[in-house]
Amino acid sequence: MALSFLYRLFRHIVEFARVHQMGDAAKDAEILVLRHQLSVLQRQVARPRLTWSDRAVIATLARLIARERWEAFLATPETILRWHRALVRRRWTYPHRRPGRPALADETVKLIVRLAKENPRWGYLRIVGELRKLGVTVSKGSVANVLRRHDLRPAPRRTGPTWGEFLRSQAKGILATDFFTVDTVMLRRYYVLFVIELERRVVHLLGVIANPNEAWVTQVARNFTTDLEDAGRQWRFLIRDRDTKFTASFDAVLSSVGIEAIKTPVRSPRANAFAERFVRTARSECLDHLLVFSRRHLEAILVEYLRHYNQARPHRALNLDQPVLRPVRPATARKITRRDVLGGTIHEYGIAA
Repeated sequence: MALSFLYRLFRHIVEFARVHQMGDAAKDAEILVLRHQLSVLQRQVARPRLTWSDRAVIATLARLIARERWEAFLATPETILRWHRALVRRRWTYPHRRPGRPALADETVKLIVRLAKENPRWGYLRIVGELRKLGVTVSKGSVANVLRRHDLRPAPRRTGPTWGEFLRSQAKGILATDFFTVDTVMLRRYYVLFVIELERRVVHLLGVIANPNEAWVTQVARNFTTDLEDAGRQWRFLIRDRDTKFTASFDAVLSSVGIEAIKTPVRSPRANAFAERFVRTARSECLDHLLVFSRRHLEAILVEYLRHYNQARPHRALNLDQPVLRPVRPATARKITRRDVLGGTIHEYGIAA
């Protein structure tokens, strides 16, 4: 198309030079002949078809002719002007920046949305201030526009947390405990007592015994509270059911370190859902696939499984993290190793050192 336009333009320039050498009488005669031919063509053709190069040549040469003489053209003066504007647009093809402020970077938008979702009581100015602390400068209006595009309402109407947020915030100071039973190959039944942290799902094994009595339950409670004091950790509540194995002395030991025992309603296992869910997981992943021979064997199995549960098993409630976080190294161009747990009942994968 460009070559066609250049050829036509060159031919008209040569024609212009030839006409320039003609006398006035010859020019006038040729103009009359061309105008007559044009009038004949207009009577026969309602709308001639012009290519882009034809329009470009006419629009270019029309700038050399007085506008009052444009009536001789096949196209109207408005059409010729429109062709000329299109020709100018094709000439200046560099991108034009739209008026207004430049758009925020995607990273900044994601950060604004994250701060708004994680802090529902923050207003626009508070988010602006937090971003400034992070080295990101935005205006209050920009924050409002971003939140509006992501269907996040202003802070006064985002006051109340969701049920999930409420339960997660309350779980930071709550423990849950329960018993479950395991039968050996000799049909000996053992009782397992454990405690689970609701916030990070970390499970602690308190003990295994065949006949849990008041003295034993009280002693394991003392051992557990001592471990908490040595680690400098504090808890507010402990959820337990109404099993008679949980005696008043058990609650008293917990109360001595500031932990209040909360009893679930009668026959309401869902009220202690976190502990019940751990029992189901331990059975389906471990205990249902192994034969237990003795109490010592059962303790060894549970210790090894809890190490895997706390340090290696991803949890959906924790965004697929482990209860006890550990650094993750990229696996690029490194060997992936497998570790068998409990004789291959469970497999763990890691990066070779």
